[in-house]
Amino acid sequence: MDGPGVKVRFNQEGLVPAVVQHALTGEVLMLGYMNQEALAVTCQTRRVHFFSRSRQRLWKKGESSGNTLHLQGVLADCDQDAVLLLVLPQGPTCHTGATSCFHHHLEGKAAPPWPALPGLLARVLERAQNAPAGSYTAQLLADPGQRLKKLVEEAGEVVVAACTQGNERLVQELADLLYHLAVVLVGQGVDVAALNRELERRGLGEARDLS
Repeated sequence: MDGPGVKVRFNQEGLVPAVVQHALTGEVLMLGYMNQEALAVTCQTRRVHFFSRSRQRLWKKGESSGNTLHLQGVLADCDQDAVLLLVLPQGPTCHTGATSCFHHHLEGKAAPPWPALPGLLARVLERAQNAPAGSYTAQLLADPGQRLKKLVEEAGEVVVAACTQGNERLVQELADLLYHLAVVLVGQGVDVAALNRELERRGLGEARDLS
């Protein structure tokens, strides 16, 4: 599938390498190969599909494990012979259970900052889509008043912990606050990309912009 003015160049085997990147953290998750059908189906269904060179067929990432990749966007490189898939993963990407297939360190010890946060957001997004019976998250997502009330309560508990209960308790309360903040973000339909742009704007602007 080609965008305006862009035509993906497939190789002689009809394939193009596809780098998969986490849409929120920027972490590189895996490398796969797509033919024209895989790219088209991925864009149509918003679930990442590849072409298996060993099995010679189309396959959806996570078709057996359930660890699917939810497409957020596709970019082509400067030569238009490789694509970058921006995704929100549902579960670990690697078949080993690791977050990323790139976990063998050859040099250095690079790791994405705050790796648990994207997983938290992805789980809340999944609850918003499926709303399983008995899910506390689904209950909060269905009740705007309750989720906002809980956010205020958790913020208050963070303040109390910071003042009187020590860092161990503070970490627990901060985790609760971040969870409820993620629920409000998803429940209110906030555009995560817009939020990220605003944070980048403040970080790159004058110090007064951080107030």
